[in-house]
Amino acid sequence: EVQLAESGGGLVQAGGSLRLSCVTSGLSFDDYAIAWFRQAPGKEREGVSCISYRDGGTWYVNSVQGRFTISIDTAGNTVYLQMNDLKQDDTAVYYCAAEDLLCEDYASDQSYPFFIWGQGTQVTVST
Repeated sequence: EVQLAESGGGLVQAGGSLRLSCVTSGLSFDDYAIAWFRQAPGKEREGVSCISYRDGGTWYVNSVQGRFTISIDTAGNTVYLQMNDLKQDDTAVYYCAAEDLLCEDYASDQSYPFFIWGQGTQVTVST
């Protein structure tokens, strides 16, 4: 069965960095794109980044462009989100999700649904 597990969240000062991990099992990166989402209290869920290994595609929401980097470790079946220069507005619960799509398709239509989700990891950025 396909499962995802996030880790790496925590408390960090503005300007600091965190590296989130999404350990996957039961899926192939040839079939599934992996995306990071976040949701802050009182706000809607927001797509943050996406990677589709089969075509090498990546996508970032404008607000994190140049600060966040998504990558894949195929040997460890793990997707990472390196987050640098963190801002208070980055505070949220971060989730990874998997779906059979290409990130370029998600970039064109961010209503594309994801049905496989991890449990989430809290990121808190202090002022």
